[in-house]
Amino acid sequence: MSIDFIKALSTDNLTAIKASPKTDVHAHAFLSTRRENMERWLGHSLTKPPLKMKGLDGMHGYIDEVLAPHLEHRHGFERVTVSAMHDASQDGIVKLEMSFDIRLVKFYPDGLTELRAFIDALVEQYQGEIDLRPELGFARECADVPKLVSLAHEAIELGVYRSIDLYSHQEACPPETVQPLYKKARAAGMKLKAHVGEFGGAEEIRRTVEVLDLDEVQHGIAATESVKVMRWLSENQIQLNICPTSNVMLDAVTDLASHPIRVLFDNGVPVTINTDDLMIFGQSVSEEYRNLYRAGVFSAQELDDIRCASLVPQPIA
Repeated sequence: MSIDFIKALSTDNLTAIKASPKTDVHAHAFLSTRRENMERWLGHSLTKPPLKMKGLDGMHGYIDEVLAPHLEHRHGFERVTVSAMHDASQDGIVKLEMSFDIRLVKFYPDGLTELRAFIDALVEQYQGEIDLRPELGFARECADVPKLVSLAHEAIELGVYRSIDLYSHQEACPPETVQPLYKKARAAGMKLKAHVGEFGGAEEIRRTVEVLDLDEVQHGIAATESVKVMRWLSENQIQLNICPTSNVMLDAVTDLASHPIRVLFDNGVPVTINTDDLMIFGQSVSEEYRNLYRAGVFSAQELDDIRCASLVPQPIA
């Protein structure tokens, strides 16, 4: 299979690239299928996202204006998530760590119990094909809402979530604010992740990893600002889950050819390649691999090394 993947990249055979097993460990359920699928359900086209969205504010503006009106209900969310599982299957994804935001509970009259039933059904439906590992998603803004904090603690107790992720605007709350939540998740045996260093601040990456005892970082590309931080990440084997097209479209990176994933890789930092939000960024994991190869960022062998490493189970601290 390894030789097939290398040959598939070098001959630009996307079908063969998709056939090789891959992981997606940075994906958000609410935006996890292609926009074209939504257009087909709705029977009309949707405005495409700008090629450059100027950070999270630009992305959230696009979501609120174009996508949310069709998604802000149980039926829309569940349809997207079921479709996302099909997309992942077609792309050769065998391990999927999909984030389910705690705020999704608002779609379910019976709260967490009902949401859990939906997630459990997904896991069971794709068992043997995709190892779906549900992730508890927690936006930093939620840290100021006691009800959502309490719900997140309850969610950990359910035992359905395999990891936890913190995201949204980095300045919304310091990592210390959610330390109790992360300690509880650690005690429950969950993998600990957080979005940090997407737009800047190498030292903040290290600080967040230390404060929350993270196993992995979502994005973390600002680590390239500091050789010292990259060396520390490498020595401690802190994996960065990179989403190349997301970084380019949100203007954290100028273009794919200059993406810092190359520098991270060369400095021994473990990296994976992922989708983030397929509905917005429009690139599957297979397409991200192909894009990086086409842009000359990596050789086919290096990309295969990254793919194979992503398939090896990572120890939880």
